[in-house]
Amino acid sequence: MAELATVARITDGDTFRTATGERIRIAAIDAPETMRNRGRCALEIVRGRAARAQLRDLIEWRRVALTRTGRSYNRTVALVSVDGRDIGTEMVWRGAARHWRRYGPKPDWCR
Repeated sequence: MAELATVARITDGDTFRTATGERIRIAAIDAPETMRNRGRCALEIVRGRAARAQLRDLIEWRRVALTRTGRSYNRTVALVSVDGRDIGTEMVWRGAARHWRRYGPKPDWCR
């Protein structure tokens, strides 16, 4: 069952915090890293910052519907939607993220 939350801060292209401080990881996608110590190359960081901006445009300070699917690295993993539109799918459609099956190999953002 989905619950509503307000997005307060975008961390990167697939992670954000709600107004209550909960960390949410968008399920079924991977976005490039935004921090130099986490990314594999400079191109990944550039792409990561662009992905963060895309997610910010889509959901920052908006009410989103969360359907929780699990936990990962002290974050809630959830399907996220706004007005019935799946945000993970939208991020992939925009080229800011790629579909990713949990525990599968992460996409190579350096090519």
